[in-house]
Amino acid sequence: MERGKMAEAESLETAAEHERILREIESTDTACIGPTLRSVYDGEEHGRFMEKLETRIRNHDREIEKMCNFHYQGFVDSITELLKVRGEAQKLKNQVTDTNRKLQHEGKELVIAMEELKQCRLQQRNISATVDKLMLCLPVLEMYSKLRDQMKTKRHYPALKTLEHLEHTYLPQVSHYRFCKVMVDNIPKLREEIKDVSMSDLKDFLESIRKHSDKIGETAMKQAQQQRNLDNIVLQQPRIGSKRKSKKDAYTIFDTEIESTSPKSEQDSGILDVEDEEDDEEVPGAQDLVDFSPVYRCLHIYSVLGARETFENYYRKQRRKQARLVLQPPSNMHETLDGYRKYFNQIVGFFVVEDHILHTTQGLVNRAYIDELWEMALSKTIAALRTHSSYCSDPNLVLDLKNLIVLFADTLQVYGFPVNQLFDMLLEIRDQYSETLLKKWAGIFRNILDSDNYSPIPVTSEEMYKKVVGQFPFQDIELEKQPFPKKFPFSEFVPKVYNQIKEFIYACLKFSEDLHLSSTEVDDMIRKSTNLLLTRTLSNSLQNVIKRKNIGLTEDARHAAEEEIYTNLNQKIDQFLQLADYDWMTGDLGNKASDYLVDLIAFLRSTFAVFTHLPGKVAQTACMSACKHLATSLMQLLLEAEVRQLTLGALQQFNLDVRECEQFARSGPVPGFQEDTLQLAFIDLRQLLDLFIQWDWSTYLADYGQPNCKYLRVNPVTALTLLEKISREMKDTSRKNNMFAQFRKNERDKQKLIDTVAKQLRGLISSHHS
Repeated sequence: MERGKMAEAESLETAAEHERILREIESTDTACIGPTLRSVYDGEEHGRFMEKLETRIRNHDREIEKMCNFHYQGFVDSITELLKVRGEAQKLKNQVTDTNRKLQHEGKELVIAMEELKQCRLQQRNISATVDKLMLCLPVLEMYSKLRDQMKTKRHYPALKTLEHLEHTYLPQVSHYRFCKVMVDNIPKLREEIKDVSMSDLKDFLESIRKHSDKIGETAMKQAQQQRNLDNIVLQQPRIGSKRKSKKDAYTIFDTEIESTSPKSEQDSGILDVEDEEDDEEVPGAQDLVDFSPVYRCLHIYSVLGARETFENYYRKQRRKQARLVLQPPSNMHETLDGYRKYFNQIVGFFVVEDHILHTTQGLVNRAYIDELWEMALSKTIAALRTHSSYCSDPNLVLDLKNLIVLFADTLQVYGFPVNQLFDMLLEIRDQYSETLLKKWAGIFRNILDSDNYSPIPVTSEEMYKKVVGQFPFQDIELEKQPFPKKFPFSEFVPKVYNQIKEFIYACLKFSEDLHLSSTEVDDMIRKSTNLLLTRTLSNSLQNVIKRKNIGLTEDARHAAEEEIYTNLNQKIDQFLQLADYDWMTGDLGNKASDYLVDLIAFLRSTFAVFTHLPGKVAQTACMSACKHLATSLMQLLLEAEVRQLTLGALQQFNLDVRECEQFARSGPVPGFQEDTLQLAFIDLRQLLDLFIQWDWSTYLADYGQPNCKYLRVNPVTALTLLEKISREMKDTSRKNNMFAQFRKNERDKQKLIDTVAKQLRGLISSHHS
């Protein structure tokens, strides 16, 4: 029974499942029914399902049949109505067809017009689009046309600016057009073309300034000469607001401001045409002759193109080459002054241009580069001048060359170039100038002496007397008192030689002008040259005259000439002694002779060196006279009343000077003296100084009066005078140094000794007088 119940439950469950599947089949889309049917066949009751399905189909067929039977009459009525509608529809169709035919016929022209309108609208849209595109392209084409015009007219920097605008502003807006691509591809070529053309202009500029450097330099040197003349005029007038031309003033000459020298300037490169000016007209500024715009344009172009360093290196390299060419002097430069002038003009022109470039560009050249070039130029110029000036034997040409070198140096100094070495070199040329002057004056003296009759100049009137004295400042009271006619104690060659010596000094002074020398340096130069003229040139000329057999002098004239030699030599010694400036109170111990005495000994050596052609007795007498006069004068210096006190240190310095004199005497300045003969002139000084320096009073006092006394030449009066001066100095020093008892005791002991010696010296003096 339970089995029957279980079978019945399964049958009900199966029936319910089949019912569900059937409902699902009825309600599910046909495309999705596959899974439902699969579930039927997956089970074991598909036979019963088929039976149920057949039953369900039959039920639906019966429902359909019932529905059809219920609506059949309506369907028939609908068909009948539809047939009626078909006839009406045919009529409507015919009417529509007829109407369409008429419409087509009537609207054919309208269609044509509409088609034409359509084409016009299409063209209008195309034209509008074309205009818009052209509006974008026209600025590009205009800029490109402007670029070509600028290239054609050589306005390279504006062309480069236009190219930059074209590349970065205009072409990106129309980059899809083929012509733009052609332009873009052509831009690097245009840049290179601008670069090459600007470099070509620069090369032309460099070549032009190389050829015209002398003109630029000539103008700058003329201007410096004008300024120097103006300064001289101002110095001769009352100084009212006068001031020296500065480097800044030099730049106002150029009238070349930043705007006119900027890349906007479109003038051609090269040297501007300027006619030669007359001397009385204003000289144009050096840079007024030069258009620097090619340099500025090329510099800016290369800077924009990122190749500034390349440009700077090229410019400096080319200018260095030009500098070497400029500094190479012509082989015949020394023949004429114009050769030197052209050489200097080229150098000045070169550095004027470089200095202007330095101050009007930013970094194209720098101070280190300029200094390097100037150092090279200075060394080469000085070497060339040394070489070529050595060939010159005409003092007038040497003097003109000196003036030209000074102008050359002054011109460059205005532009800030150091020129001290040039002035140092002028001091070398000065020695050469002196030699040429000496040779010239040797000929002048020879002609004067050859034409002289060596007879006293006779004068018969006061007018003739004043004329001779006006030529030669001769003063002789005895001669002035004599009545006319009377004779001067010399022949005509004396005033003539005197005037020529003055002319020689004037010639030497001319060379010293504008050398920025102190008056002392000028005096030394004149003194040195004049001494050579007297001691060498004139002396040799006189010696040659004396040696001639056909020239004879009377015994009175010879004695007068000899006495004149001795007198003038002693006067010269006195002039040197006037320069003596002893510090009699010094406590320092010197280690060399005084400068004035060294100069005096040098003068005596050079003087006696030219006495070798004089008669031996004359030379020896002159030398001995000079030494005795020198010794006497030195003794007077030591003992003069104005010197109230002196120290042992001052005495040591004086001893060094006397030793220098003794050394001169030992050297044998004039041959013919026996050994130590000349030194005897200084024996009084030597014994006196030895006595005080060695403080050998015991020997002096013990041996005084004996024939072989060590200090035989020391007079007690002289010794006492000198001792009192030392005593006064020691007493003053003792009063100042009274702080230390030890010092006071030593000084008291020494002072007692001095007092004792002084007392004994007075005793010797008294006994001698008695």
